[in-house]
Amino acid sequence: MSHARKTARFGHRAAIGALGLLALLFGGASATTAQAKVLAKVNGVEITDEDIKLALEDIGPGLPRQLEGKARDAYVLDFLIDEQLVVQKAQADKLAETPDFAKKLAYMRDKALMETLLGKVAKDAATDAAVKQTYDEAAKNQKPDTEYRAHHILVPTEDEAKAVHKRLKGGEDFVKVAEVSKDPGAKGGDLGWFTKDRMVTEFSEAASKLEPGQLSEPVKSQFGWHVIRLDEKRPKTFPALDQVRDQVARYVVQKAQADLVAKLHETAKIERTEAAPVAPGADAKGGVKLEEKKPEEKKK
Repeated sequence: MSHARKTARFGHRAAIGALGLLALLFGGASATTAQAKVLAKVNGVEITDEDIKLALEDIGPGLPRQLEGKARDAYVLDFLIDEQLVVQKAQADKLAETPDFAKKLAYMRDKALMETLLGKVAKDAATDAAVKQTYDEAAKNQKPDTEYRAHHILVPTEDEAKAVHKRLKGGEDFVKVAEVSKDPGAKGGDLGWFTKDRMVTEFSEAASKLEPGQLSEPVKSQFGWHVIRLDEKRPKTFPALDQVRDQVARYVVQKAQADLVAKLHETAKIERTEAAPVAPGADAKGGVKLEEKKPEEKKK
């Protein structure tokens, strides 16, 4: 492996992470279980397949997507070899005995303990039964709604909108006429499926009054003048569990973790020596303000 490749690989983690800090603390060697397979030795210090697994939990999400299988494991092994070389040099320089290192180590230990507990909470919470129960409750609470599929052409003035309307009424192809549209996000004027709440009020009210195939008169909104063609409408259906299982599981996990932290707050004695600053978007009590979506953020 070239020096340039090694540098790029080690540059993936500019500083030694939790693994390196713990290696420094325990003399640069990890306990090898009877089942662990030794993959490399660096000046006598063993690196095993269990080390690879642990490292992947730490740096895996940041690795290039094209690295898979054996290539990914080889990349991580190279990283651990490089890391061990740096760790051993740090030990020789007695950096493990400095106050700064002790502070970093204490922080990393606390962080590892937090992640371990939250990981256990996540594993215990995300059961099939919990995911299905959460999904069923969300499906039950969904209010009936209608979805619309439409095309539109957006122009700056009423006169231009009337001209567009006349061309469409005359039988011209909608996609061809839509070349004059000022909405670059709607290719050929196609807006896809949407519910009324996703559009500005003037647009959604006009579209919802149309029947499939009908063309609206020019409609004015804050963005300009629209001519709308309604293509289809249908009752909004709740997605199947298999389609949203991952999202539901994440919600279950995040809720369980948040509930744990909230419960710990209730029983803890927390003393601040200074008032906590109020973050942008939060009220004086620290609660987050949920602002209404600004009109310009809504889809035309």
